[in-house]
Amino acid sequence: MVGLARIIPGRTPGRAGCARRMKRMSYVVLARKYRPRTFAQMVGQEHVVQALTNALQQQRLHHAYLFTGTRGIGKTTVSRILAKSLNCSGPDGSGGITAEPCGVCQACTEIDADRYLDYIEMDAASNGGKDEIKDLIERAAYKPGVGRFKVFMIDEAHQLSKDAFNALLKTLEEPPEYLKFVLATTDPDKVLPTVLSRCLQFNLRPMAPATVRDHLARVLDAEGVPADGGSLRLLARAARGSMRDGLSLADQAIAYGAGRLEEAGVRHMLGSVDRGQPRALVQALAARDGAAVLAVVDGLRSHGLSAVGTLEELSLLLQQMAVEQAVPGALDAQDPDTEDARSLLVSLAGAMPPDEVQLLYSMVLHGRGELQLMSDEYGALTMVLLRFLAFFAVDLVRSSLQVAALVLAPRRGMRQAVVAVPVRGASDSLLTLLANAISLTPGTLTLEVDRPGSTLYVHVIDVGEGVDAVRADLLHIERLAIPPG
Repeated sequence: MVGLARIIPGRTPGRAGCARRMKRMSYVVLARKYRPRTFAQMVGQEHVVQALTNALQQQRLHHAYLFTGTRGIGKTTVSRILAKSLNCSGPDGSGGITAEPCGVCQACTEIDADRYLDYIEMDAASNGGKDEIKDLIERAAYKPGVGRFKVFMIDEAHQLSKDAFNALLKTLEEPPEYLKFVLATTDPDKVLPTVLSRCLQFNLRPMAPATVRDHLARVLDAEGVPADGGSLRLLARAARGSMRDGLSLADQAIAYGAGRLEEAGVRHMLGSVDRGQPRALVQALAARDGAAVLAVVDGLRSHGLSAVGTLEELSLLLQQMAVEQAVPGALDAQDPDTEDARSLLVSLAGAMPPDEVQLLYSMVLHGRGELQLMSDEYGALTMVLLRFLAFFAVDLVRSSLQVAALVLAPRRGMRQAVVAVPVRGASDSLLTLLANAISLTPGTLTLEVDRPGSTLYVHVIDVGEGVDAVRADLLHIERLAIPPG
């Protein structure tokens, strides 16, 4: 019969089968399973851990704490560990305030399970009104039911209304001795100054990619999930300083790779671009080869690779190139991308000096915001990259003319001179622009190009007529060759 389950005699599910299914259904995500339980387990926030540890050991306890920072870096985790430290009674029930909560007493286990009577977490994003704060203040009048301290934790505190903040001020300034406030926010600028002045503020820092990578390696090793170094680097970068985001992405990558993390699979999952495309773009831009730039962009389009990911990987490559140019050997030798950036600089052989690396890096960063303004993101990507060639054309004309003026200025009385100006990777169209501009000048300057040597020769005739006349001609060329503005 349609719609009825078929029951086979003698095959009814037993307790063992139900237990196995329940075990599969009770999977806990990595971000929750590996949430730090003690200060010693926290990573990347040593400055906060040290300050709180010293305060707990010396019994110098403030009545209100404010933890600030981006999402997923440990604000709620620090709050819970602090609450455990204040209320821990030790394995034998005789302990006191400590910087190392035992993890087995009633307070520690119930705070970890989010069911401790005297630890109250409130989300201001959904409970940010005056009435909710008044209810919280009424609870503050009662002493702790089971613990040493009553701890009120207000998450996303910046979303409290102005009336709610004002209602909280008096209690926050002079709370009962058994009450501690913990506020957490991602935007401290929106918290009233009168509230900030009543709290001990700690700024939690975004995690460095290396910190996220190392922690992911430990977690995946504990889970028995094989992962190569390339996949961990990609996940650490994609986390953008958030450990929770990194662990969530690791969960997604485990599902995507069927229990195994490999660089190719993680790159495809994230939509990341292989280092080969940004490297090809840098080489094409250094050679001022617009056709090669367009070919790389067409390749990105045909393979469905992200334009945003391309600019992100390109900016990372340029940042490594800039660091290596400024301070050789300063990059992390353990990172495979470091050797790639160094080899690219060697292959370019000075074709992209530091100032041009900085210029391209700035264009790439600002160009990311332009991609969403155009329906075709690859068309926007093309314009961002070709902009660098346009800047180069203007700079080349200006620098060439300035060099010519400097060389000719002291040579009074000469009947003619030839000024050789290096032209690194100049395109034919740019040289044609220069030639046309010079040909319009009244009879003083001519131009020749030695293409194999990449040298621009400016022939100056009758210098004896006056250096000022030559300079006037050079300025005339500049006005013709460089568009206004």
